Amino acid sequence: MPNATARVFVRLLPWTSPDGKPCFLAGDGTGYVSRIADRIEEEQLSSADDLIDEARQLLAARAWTPGELHLLAVELTATLADVRRVARSRGGRLASLATGEDGRGPMISP
Repeated sequence: MPNATARVFVRLLPWTSPDGKPCFLAGDGTGYVSRIADRIEEEQLSSADDLIDEARQLLAARAWTPGELHLLAVELTATLADVRRVARSRGGRLASLATGEDGRGPMISP
């Protein structure tokens, strides 16, 4: 029997549907799909760190070609979109955790 007191959260997932629409997960945040989403978010953030290092090296060399700059811009744009999606997902989860049952404000322990 499901736990009647468990809170259900809606989470923006770090991937989209085949037609590019956002995907959401309703649950308590502890299930299999949530763990996969956590792992993918971490991989996206790690890739962003790597790309930042690569961009700094390329720009510091001051010997880039227009093609290299274009590729860097494409990769940075895609990575920034991933990071923004992670931020929105995590921000939404923080907001739902900070809102009381009545929806009027933060939950404060007595």
